[in-house]
Amino acid sequence: MALDSPGNVLENPSVLRVVAALREHGVRGEITVLPDAVRTARAAAAALGVDVARIANSLVFRAHPFDDGIRPLLVLTSGAHRVDPVKLADLLGLEEISIADAEFVRSRTGFAIGGVPPLAHLEPPMTVVDVSLSRYETIWAAAGHPHTVFPTSYDELLRLTGGIPAEVT
Repeated sequence: MALDSPGNVLENPSVLRVVAALREHGVRGEITVLPDAVRTARAAAAALGVDVARIANSLVFRAHPFDDGIRPLLVLTSGAHRVDPVKLADLLGLEEISIADAEFVRSRTGFAIGGVPPLAHLEPPMTVVDVSLSRYETIWAAAGHPHTVFPTSYDELLRLTGGIPAEVT
């Protein structure tokens, strides 16, 4: 069986990095391994049998400008929402934000699109957490691989990431 198949996914180095970071932060929630890869909030919601609004969709953007150049910006938004990049850039005092390509995401976070978790990034990003997630007791976030998620809460996401609570739509 391949290392990234559902049967061995908990041994994947990216998942192990997330598990270690969660434990360092005292998070007790267990990683859930899904039978199929879920690369979208809708697919994750369907696999878990929950409303798509309960999925903390991890979107990585390029934040422009910073004194030290372009930096990663992680937006944890409800899977039911679309981020308004102009509104978000204004809120954060940035000239612009643009969606990051797969290479930027992998090189800056250490994770592939579809499995980007809210923590354990190679380069800690500025993080924004969608306030609409606060409506739910349990929300689900990626755990380092398209087959893995973990249960969390809005308050816990803010604590884990040091994120800025904001309306992102």
